[in-house]
Amino acid sequence: MNIGKRIKRLRTKNGLTLEELANRSELTKGFLSQVERDLTSPSITNLSNIVEALGVTLGEFFKESESSQKVFAQDDFFIQEEDGYTIDWIVPNAQKNQMEPILIEIEPQGKSKVIEPHEGEEFGYVIKGSVQLVLEEESLVVNKGQTFYLEGNQTHYLYNKSKNNVLVLWICTPPIF
Repeated sequence: MNIGKRIKRLRTKNGLTLEELANRSELTKGFLSQVERDLTSPSITNLSNIVEALGVTLGEFFKESESSQKVFAQDDFFIQEEDGYTIDWIVPNAQKNQMEPILIEIEPQGKSKVIEPHEGEEFGYVIKGSVQLVLEEESLVVNKGQTFYLEGNQTHYLYNKSKNNVLVLWICTPPIF
């Protein structure tokens, strides 16, 4: 995290000059200028005074959401292979988010992980092939270009009964994989 850059962004967002922030935080304009340019680092006490003068808490100031990665390339994916299927985590560290999108490739006669009942919902889009969505007492065929949507309140999994690999975009909330 670039503390100086974040301070400057908050200062300009609030329409404050360096002098106004200096007066509010009881620090010098020169010191704040050096902090914003990352030529010096503020003490915890000084940083606390600065962020308070900017109208945020230390927790809000250090929150990473606005600087988190937004676009992911295939090099960012994490791949896990299991018996009969491969999972590509297409958003790294998605377990910390509210939803978890994955690409799952299921080999012929293979099945995905069996998902036990949980709070939350799931959505799937079949990119390639045809797959069976197996619920506790029901089995539904989902073909290429079709989607499925379900609550996680019953045991379920995907089964590939075909002779070709199947590719599914599967999104769970909360993360379960």
